[in-house]
Amino acid sequence: MSGRPHDRRLLLGPGPSNVHPRVLRAMAQPLYGHLDPAFLTILDEVQSGLRELFGSVNPLTLPLSATGSAGMEACLCNLLEPGDEIVVGVAGVFGARMSEVAERIGARVTRVESEPGTILSEDEMIDAIRRVRPRAVAFVHAETSTGVCQPVPNLAHAAHEVGALVVLDCVTSLAGLPLELDRWGIDAAYSGTQKCLSCPPGLSPVSFSERAVERAASRKAKVQSWYLDINLLAGYFGGERVYHHTAPISAIFGLAEGLRIVAEEGMQDRTQRHFAAAAALVEGLREFGMEPLVAPEHRLPMLTAVRLPKMLRGAEEAKLRHRLLDHWGIEVGAGLGTLAGEIWRIGLMGENARLTNVESLLCALRRELG
Repeated sequence: MSGRPHDRRLLLGPGPSNVHPRVLRAMAQPLYGHLDPAFLTILDEVQSGLRELFGSVNPLTLPLSATGSAGMEACLCNLLEPGDEIVVGVAGVFGARMSEVAERIGARVTRVESEPGTILSEDEMIDAIRRVRPRAVAFVHAETSTGVCQPVPNLAHAAHEVGALVVLDCVTSLAGLPLELDRWGIDAAYSGTQKCLSCPPGLSPVSFSERAVERAASRKAKVQSWYLDINLLAGYFGGERVYHHTAPISAIFGLAEGLRIVAEEGMQDRTQRHFAAAAALVEGLREFGMEPLVAPEHRLPMLTAVRLPKMLRGAEEAKLRHRLLDHWGIEVGAGLGTLAGEIWRIGLMGENARLTNVESLLCALRRELG
């Protein structure tokens, strides 16, 4: 290794986003022990801040010591047993991942799919829920592979009508859009720290309702994952603070600071900032023949998927992305699955949702395509 400092990147892909300098400083603090009362006070603060962002009073709301995909697995493996029925809404790659996780658990999965860039059909979802009467219903609030924001309340209501538990993926939406888990009727939700919270990857905020906790406690068989078993995690993240695993102290220091930053700005102003940056991005990209994949009413502000003009599709889009990264230090995301080579996914998440960052990308594109 040469010892040269890493080049600074402007991370405008689907995650991670750039980390706030205050978060980096917080993570550089000396360690506490994971059972030190001083650290547990910070952990209490983190759990309280996450409840506020999730819009929930759920006692079992915690920063899981793993990435968002483990949050997905934790929600599903605690609520499902082999043979259980689940209805999964698949509006992109991460809905499909939910299906695969549920299948690996041994659940019987009914998929309801939508065209890439569109929301799930409420009629099709509700029909499947009423027909199958599943143990759980799972879908994605903010689909990172397409930039779609899925309306939640009607699907959650239909699930509760048949006694099903509701699992919601909030990986991209937490701290970027207002969440209301309690009002919507969500039983288990998960997210990640590397997107709108502007912290490094490595923690997965999760929240479990009382119904979900009761379900996990009344299972016929133990949860197949010891590490993700909320019956055990509740001992450490609940009032008793019983040893379960060594928590990632520095990461939680950083998350605590990230949550303070969100609280200082306020979610109303933070949400408006994301929408303003996204609007400027969409308008600016039209200069290059790039049009949004998603209809305005269902478009995420923090993750914009744009269709590329024919001249930039296929191998050309990869070349342009590489030039942006190599020459300008700007990362944007490629399409996934059937959208690979057809779209870009551009993230304006958390600290990155700034007009100055939009202008940096547009200026680089003008130089490359002008």
